[in-house]
Amino acid sequence: MAEPGVVEPDADRRWRLRHLPVLLGASAALAAVAAVLGAVTGGATAALGAAAGVGVTVFSYTLTTVVLARADQVNPQLLLPLGLGLYVLKFSLLGAVLVAVASTGWGGLVPLCLGIVAGVAVWTAVHIWWLTTVHARRAHS
Repeated sequence: MAEPGVVEPDADRRWRLRHLPVLLGASAALAAVAAVLGAVTGGATAALGAAAGVGVTVFSYTLTTVVLARADQVNPQLLLPLGLGLYVLKFSLLGAVLVAVASTGWGGLVPLCLGIVAGVAVWTAVHIWWLTTVHARRAHS
């Protein structure tokens, strides 16, 4: 029997993905704001770059969430190797994409990078909020 307030490991397998709609909604709102700010400060290229940066973060974090949730369902011992493998793969791809984009001289590179940073900050903040409020309430009920 688990301690009070602790969810049994097999009690609710879907909890690992319940936060995604909230995170995706917040990220969509951020992408819209980033596009508007980019357009106002640097035109269409900056708008595209900023929104794409948020999109890169959303894709990366969503991929990790879904793969690790599935791995945990199949075998929790897969979490560490898959998590580390995804980390190496994603950062290698991100580095390669940024180097490739930088080599073109595209004017949206800085907004793209700022969109990535904003995406990370908002995703992380909303995820922390969700875990400490919504998920914490569900775990205690």
